[in-house]
Amino acid sequence: MSEYQSIGVIGAGAWGTALAQTAALAGRDVILWAHEKEVVDAINGEHVNSAYLPDVNLHKNILATNALPDLGDCGAILAVAPAQHLRGVLRQFAPFATEALPILLCAKGIEQSSLKLMTDVLNEEIPSAIPAVLSGPSFAIDVAKGLPTAVTLATGYKSLGHALMEAIGTPCFRPYWSGDLIGAEIGGAVKNVLAIACGIVEGRELGKSAHAALISRGFAEMTRLAVAMGAERETLTGLCGLGDLVLTCSSPQSRNMSCGMALGRGETLDSVLSSRKAVTEGVASAPAIVALAEQFEVDMPICAAMNAILAGRVSVDHAMEQLMARPFTVEGE
Repeated sequence: MSEYQSIGVIGAGAWGTALAQTAALAGRDVILWAHEKEVVDAINGEHVNSAYLPDVNLHKNILATNALPDLGDCGAILAVAPAQHLRGVLRQFAPFATEALPILLCAKGIEQSSLKLMTDVLNEEIPSAIPAVLSGPSFAIDVAKGLPTAVTLATGYKSLGHALMEAIGTPCFRPYWSGDLIGAEIGGAVKNVLAIACGIVEGRELGKSAHAALISRGFAEMTRLAVAMGAERETLTGLCGLGDLVLTCSSPQSRNMSCGMALGRGETLDSVLSSRKAVTEGVASAPAIVALAEQFEVDMPICAAMNAILAGRVSVDHAMEQLMARPFTVEGE
């Protein structure tokens, strides 16, 4: 365990800060990298991330820095930079990464420009790293406050997975190992797009029946794409698939669902995104997911409709009409 006593966290948004907090509560020495100097100063001086997680007193074992070389001696890294910015941050960190460094990818998304999963991005930028994926139903504030949470920790090496679970797990933060990295990544990315759709249903006041139907049919789309890309179907029934989907699609606390609710009430996407500091990953991932669906010949009508709405090609009402007018078919198809 000594090799994972020091944990580096890249990204000091709400989720990165929450993961730093739980690693510190697990007894680790945590170095948290933030881009903004004021965030570093607040964490080190006042033990609070007033910009992104203001209501949590942070553990004394968390040291913030804005210098990536400071993470070079860490035994493992949690990469929590947003999916569309992850490549650039990993490229900056690459010269300081040790050989066979475990890097847990905690961003949920697909790179829009390349259609690459985060594990692919990591392999291209730091090929010597050992990839892992951390995903599951987890709001940052719940994790930071020590409320009970369970997530998936996926890596191809079971012994490494268990060592990392011991390193960051606590009685309140419970990771479960999986060997299916693709399933964990696809579940985390697709659920963000579906959460925007569920938010639209809520914002339009279309009823709980429509909400439940959308989650169920969205889960079918998520599973089809994951299996077509090589994932195991069972992975999607777990925490990183169905579990994360239910949470994100059921609470306005979700950035993606709250974005959809605003769209459903008639607000524009630009006005919604300009009013918030945190990234709404589903907006950036939607076109990539639709492109992957076309590439793998997978039918994903809900995600396609959401992509068209977000791109401004169709109205919310027209997209809903198109979905409801689709030919009747067998549920398993």
